[in-house]
Amino acid sequence: MSHQQPGWGQQPYTSEPPRNGGPKWAQKRVAIPAGAGLFVVGLMVGAAGSGDAEITATSKPVPTVTKTVTAQPVEPAEDKADDKPAEAEKSGESKKETDGEQKVPDFVGMGLQSAQDTAQEKGFHSLKSHDSTGRNRFQAFDRNWKVCSQNVKAGRPAPTDTTLDFGAVKLEEKCPASDAQVPEAAGGKMPDLAGESVKAARSVLDSGTSITVTDAAGSRMVLLESNWKVCTQSPSPGAALNGQPVEFTAVKFEESC
Repeated sequence: MSHQQPGWGQQPYTSEPPRNGGPKWAQKRVAIPAGAGLFVVGLMVGAAGSGDAEITATSKPVPTVTKTVTAQPVEPAEDKADDKPAEAEKSGESKKETDGEQKVPDFVGMGLQSAQDTAQEKGFHSLKSHDSTGRNRFQAFDRNWKVCSQNVKAGRPAPTDTTLDFGAVKLEEKCPASDAQVPEAAGGKMPDLAGESVKAARSVLDSGTSITVTDAAGSRMVLLESNWKVCTQSPSPGAALNGQPVEFTAVKFEESC
């Protein structure tokens, strides 16, 4: 028996009986194009995504936590100042010292060089010294001299620009009870210069005075006048000074006239 082949435009027909005995409509296979399947899967994924978005949008908001901080009381500034009056007073004293005033140390008995170093450490930089014996010797090497007196009393506050003057003698000498004072040519009269060093005697006369010094014990040259003392003088003490020449005889201090 011959079967007729299906022609063009006709759908194929399957005469296979149902396997499970269910309704024919449930067992019928339906061919779905490949593009349609992808479309269905996309719809399912989109639906799932929109559902998540809807859940996120409608979720409950996170509650805000508020922390309360209690402010601490601030101590008044004036109370702090009242608590430390001693510190303020001390600060004032330090400021006074640094503002150019210091207590003058006790320099008596110190070596002249050490006294000068100590004075400079305290801020006193205007320093000078003189011969306490009145011989008007120059302190060439300060370490060879010691301090016998000072012009500003020890412990007294003084501006640091004050000039400190030290009376000194050589280390092997004894300090005099007070600094020897060389007589001055007061009132135009010749002072009594016997026993004074030739250098000191020259210093009290006018710088233009002509002075001649000779050795009273021989014919030695009087070179270092601070080591020589006056034995005789002309004019005599009390004579008027009118510019006349002055003559001295002298010997060394360890010698007798």
